[in-house]
Amino acid sequence: MCRYAMVSYKPHYACFNCRKTFKRRLMNDINRGEKSDQEAKCPECAALMANMGLDFESPKKDDVKKWEHIKSLYTVGITFHSCGCSGPGYIPNSKEKLLEYFEDMKAKYLKNIDFWRTRIEPATKSEIDKDRNKNWTKFGPFSSRSKKEIIKNQEGIDFWLEKVKQIEGKISLIK
Repeated sequence: MCRYAMVSYKPHYACFNCRKTFKRRLMNDINRGEKSDQEAKCPECAALMANMGLDFESPKKDDVKKWEHIKSLYTVGITFHSCGCSGPGYIPNSKEKLLEYFEDMKAKYLKNIDFWRTRIEPATKSEIDKDRNKNWTKFGPFSSRSKKEIIKNQEGIDFWLEKVKQIEGKISLIK
């Protein structure tokens, strides 16, 4: 269990216009358990702020390059959310590293498409069992499905093509 689980620490909100961060109390701390989706506005410029998570450390105000990088991370959905114990995971520290990270993900997705394109769909129960035992790592996205149910190759191809499309969208936002 997280040693910080009993402590309610505040999320960090960033204003990319002012290049400042503010901690914000949780709404359920304020309203005694009532949940609210109230948007956070910058106290200086009144623009909407980005919820960067609990583990965010802002760059210095005059470090424009780092602030632009943080903004590009946020634009593609990378923030610093975690419980505080293990951190938010890998966060690329430059535009080049971010592009490399997404290109690597895209390459992995394309390999998955190749698997589904070349896989011979099982027809019998024994072929299904053999396929599941041999290729169990490829069925992760379909884990909620019945083990008896045959996953069609086209379903796998469509799933990974959508993932490639999403990554390409993120790459285009960065470039």
